Amino acid sequence: MKLQHIAGEEMFIDFAGKKLHIIDRHTGEITPVEVFVAILPCSQYTYVEACTSQKRADMISCCSNALRFFGGVPKAIISDNLKSAVNRSSRYEPDINRSFKDFARHYNCVINPTRGYSPQDKALVENAVHLAYQRIYYPLREMTFFSLKDLNREITVLLERYNNLLFKRKESSRIELFQRTERQYLKDLPADTYELKDYKRAKVQKMGYVYFSPDKSYYSVPYRYIGKETTIHYTKSRVEVFYSHERIALHQRNLIKGNYITNTDHLSSTHRFYSEWNPEFFKKKALPHGEYVLACIEKILASQDYPEISYKRSLGIIQLHRAYGSQRLNNACKRALDTDACSYLRIKNILKNNMDRVHLLDDPTQQIQPHIPFHSNIRGASAYE
Repeated sequence: MKLQHIAGEEMFIDFAGKKLHIIDRHTGEITPVEVFVAILPCSQYTYVEACTSQKRADMISCCSNALRFFGGVPKAIISDNLKSAVNRSSRYEPDINRSFKDFARHYNCVINPTRGYSPQDKALVENAVHLAYQRIYYPLREMTFFSLKDLNREITVLLERYNNLLFKRKESSRIELFQRTERQYLKDLPADTYELKDYKRAKVQKMGYVYFSPDKSYYSVPYRYIGKETTIHYTKSRVEVFYSHERIALHQRNLIKGNYITNTDHLSSTHRFYSEWNPEFFKKKALPHGEYVLACIEKILASQDYPEISYKRSLGIIQLHRAYGSQRLNNACKRALDTDACSYLRIKNILKNNMDRVHLLDDPTQQIQPHIPFHSNIRGASAYE
């Protein structure tokens, strides 16, 4: 049957049956590589790329490169029933691979696999493979390539020449037909290039983290999801955690094994309070209660090499304002500073015994004056000579 192909409607994809090769520069080992072919059937504009395998990651990467090469997105991608695209083939409703389906959702198109064992459903790309053998494989037959990058660079040169060849009956080339009849009907490419996603299931642990097995690391989620079963969607650059189809956490992927990656917004109030402990935190807490409280806290923080001890003492002193008020606490800290007694227990005893209300004498000479007043009847040392 002669099929009429609508501009911007479809993109056919396939892998060539014959492989190309690259050679290891040091060992001389020959490595076969796959060749991916994509074609827009209305204009027959063709894209060719060598890749390491037909696996899902390589196939999706090639499709993404093909769409960038065409500069737009068709309504549908027509593939055969290879495992990297289809989990279960069916004449009526095939089961599309989850990653490939996600790729199609990102580019706002659909996947429409052909019927099983029916290459005629995508005859144009099958023909494009045979033309690639003539126009690309044949010129490469006597060339040696040491990397996939070098091979694809030469394929790009030959592909441009191939797309510029004139059709015998249409008196125009593939690139001319594409620019004239099909380019305007392709949908715009999304702003971001698709990143291949993989999926894992994980239960939120009691600490509020999910275990990410590929990197043997842990990622935080909001503490209210502790004990829930979640799904992790991950790419090369980020990790997303979903619960009931709702994203509850997003992290930049950290490839260091055994790390705990934490978003402080996910922590409970008690965990967040403890995680924020540092000298500036306690100085900020002390400042509203008075200058002497702040000075006392600064002195305690500077006195300890191991910060956890000074943090606990500082927290205890600041908490005394709940029982005695900020004014009394400030006065007690002033007395502690004057007597060089800056510690939690001493300040607590000052407040408990109301010593903060007894003012110390500022003039040290007044402290050594006798308490007995002067009187003429009192005999002095001269009376005993």
